[in-house]
Amino acid sequence: MSPEHSLSSDLPGSVVTAIPTADDRSAPVVTRGLTKRFRHQVVVDAVDLKVPTGAVYGFLGPNGSGKTTTIRMLLGLIRPTAGEVDLLGAPMAGSGRRIDVSVLERVGALVEGPAFHPYLSGRANLRRLEAADPHADARSSDLRVDAALDRVGLLAAARKRYRAYSLGMRQRLAIASALLVPRDLLVLDEPTNGLDPQGTREVRHLVSDLAADGTTVLVSSHLLSEVEQMCSHVGVMYEGRLVAQQPLADLQAGTGATIRLRTTPDGAEAGRTAFASLGLTEPTSAQTGDGATVTAGLGATDLARVVPALVAVDVPVLGFEVVTPSLEDAFVALTGEGFEISG
Repeated sequence: MSPEHSLSSDLPGSVVTAIPTADDRSAPVVTRGLTKRFRHQVVVDAVDLKVPTGAVYGFLGPNGSGKTTTIRMLLGLIRPTAGEVDLLGAPMAGSGRRIDVSVLERVGALVEGPAFHPYLSGRANLRRLEAADPHADARSSDLRVDAALDRVGLLAAARKRYRAYSLGMRQRLAIASALLVPRDLLVLDEPTNGLDPQGTREVRHLVSDLAADGTTVLVSSHLLSEVEQMCSHVGVMYEGRLVAQQPLADLQAGTGATIRLRTTPDGAEAGRTAFASLGLTEPTSAQTGDGATVTAGLGATDLARVVPALVAVDVPVLGFEVVTPSLEDAFVALTGEGFEISG
C-alpha cells in the first residue's frame, strides 16, 4: 500500500481513502488530521479531506456524525483541537497558524440555515448585507445585488417581502447572499433541509449550475438521494470519522454490482451452479410464481462471460439484468448499519 493511502480497517466494509499530501495544498479544501474534542468527547476524529477543484463534493453522513462541526472548523468559526485546514491553498486553522482572512472573501457559505428580516424584501435584505461589507464598493452595490438575485432566479421576486417567500425561495436567497461577490468555493450545510420536493429541486439545479460555471461546491447533507443526484465526489462521515472519500461512481462501483437471472423453476439449480463456477459471490435462488430468480454478486468476473456460460449448460434465460448499487448500499457496506441509526 502506498504511503499516501490509509485503510480504516476497524469499520465494516471499509475502503481505501486518499490522504492529502503536500502536493494537494492547491485544492480548494484540504485538511490533515482535523480533530475536535468537546471535553472528553471526540466529535471529529482525524479527518483528512480533499475536495477537488470544480467538484460538487457531497459531505455525507447521518445527523450527529460531525459534518457541521467539520464545516465550522473549515470556515474558522471554531478552532480545531488538532490538525490543519487549507482553503484555496491558504492556511485557515491549525497549531500556531494564523487565519488568512482575505481567503474568506473568495468563499461563500451557508451554515445552519438562512436568517433574514421577514418584513424586508429579498432585495432589501441583500442590500443590508452589502452595506455591512467593508470591502464592497457602494457605487456598484445595486448591480451586485441584482446580479446575485438573477443568479438564483429571484430577480422577479426581488420586491416581495421575505416572509412571503417559499422555503425554496428562502434557501435560494441565502445562497444569493453568499454570491454577492464572485466565489471560488461555496460551502453549503444542509441546503435542502426542511424543503418540499419543489424547493429541493430548485436548490439542486442551482448547485449544478454554479458548478458548471466553475465554482467548487461542498454540500453537507444527510439526504442520500440528493447527494446521489447532484454530487460528483463523496466523503462519508460516520461517528466523527471519514470512512470513505472517492468519486461517487467509484464508491458505488466498489460496493459491487449484483446480477439477476430470471429462469424456469427447473433452471434455478443449474443457474446457481453456473454462477458459482464463474466465481460469482453468494449465488442464491428463489421461486417467483411460475418461474425462478437467481442472484449473485458480480465481483471481478467479466460480465460478458455470464450469459454464454448459462447458455452453454442449457440454463433457460428468460431475463437478465445488472443491478447497480445505490449510495445507500455503499453506506451500509461501509458502516454495517442503516443510514439513520447514528442520527
